[in-house]
Amino acid sequence: MIKFLDLQKINAQYSADLKTATSRVIDSGWYLLGKEVKTFENHLAEYIGVKNVIGVSNGLDALRLILKAYIEMGVMQEGDEVIVPANTYIASILAISDNRLKPILVEPDINNYNLNISLIDKHITSRTKAILVVHLYGQVCWSEELEAIAIKYNLKVIEDNAQAIGALYTNKNGVSKKTGSLGDAAGFSFYPGKNLGAMGDAGAVTTKDIELATMVRALGNYGSKQKYVNEYQGLNCRLDELQAAILDVKLSYLENENQKRREIANNYCQNIKNERLVLPNVNYDLSVTNDFNHVWHLFVIRCSERDRLQHYLTENGVQTLIHYPIPPHKQSAFSYMNNNNYPITELIHREVLSLPISPVMTSVEVSRVVNVLNSYRA
Repeated sequence: MIKFLDLQKINAQYSADLKTATSRVIDSGWYLLGKEVKTFENHLAEYIGVKNVIGVSNGLDALRLILKAYIEMGVMQEGDEVIVPANTYIASILAISDNRLKPILVEPDINNYNLNISLIDKHITSRTKAILVVHLYGQVCWSEELEAIAIKYNLKVIEDNAQAIGALYTNKNGVSKKTGSLGDAAGFSFYPGKNLGAMGDAGAVTTKDIELATMVRALGNYGSKQKYVNEYQGLNCRLDELQAAILDVKLSYLENENQKRREIANNYCQNIKNERLVLPNVNYDLSVTNDFNHVWHLFVIRCSERDRLQHYLTENGVQTLIHYPIPPHKQSAFSYMNNNNYPITELIHREVLSLPISPVMTSVEVSRVVNVLNSYRA
């Protein structure tokens, strides 16, 4: 069976470095709010191109803390609206609702599955305070139009960068910046299966705003800047020393591993030839391997008979996953949205299937996936 993602094999590549790092933490006797977290935060800040990084417990908490910080700062208040893609993992929306803000779902662009920026304007009201963009599957969701909307309506732009660490956005002047440095703040997830994955839950917040960074750090530490002095009603959302040490080791491999993902994606795009399948809409004037706006956290295809295709692939030794089978507005958690109509989102969730893609896939495995897909018949 070709695994969807072989984490054991991925981590085995640098097991000696990981064992050295974890032993260092164990031997130090210091496991929270220590130098390992500070080192990783500094290295991640340098990599992303921001002044401030706050290590946190996971990606959802990263987004929760950003919004909670804006509320404490008086930028937002309960009942304010945050525009968010309808086509996303539910965590993006949970971060909004958890802060008693109102998520305003906007349909995606069917060509890339990211938020359709051209639809944002008509959803803005006097209560709109932010746009939460999601760089879904590893592809940048950004544009000059988005920046202009934010300026026009004085909105914060928050990036859900859980899936796209290392992706680059290049503006019309040829200036490139990494996701996580584009908006006012960004939330990162280092869930084990991510391109930069911990060995447990972990996350981070990035921002250029020192006031926001200070507030996020305090709120994630019980609302405290000084031990036993609690200025705010905070949370416990800290990144621990072990995960920070692990992530710092793996950060140095990230660029090479993202490039390997691009090479596999390029192979898929060039060689999968089956009219029953909808492949990612890539820029064929630019080789996928040289298109740095995508880090291919997921390689997602669509098929009208998705479940039958998945069964066929499983029978032929190819493991796949569905990201995601139920759209957020159809979940019981958001029952008040269940009757809302988002046809493009619903189409995507009915048809998507994620193929194996990882930096440790062999060329033989990639070719096997291609051949099995090309042999598929309805």
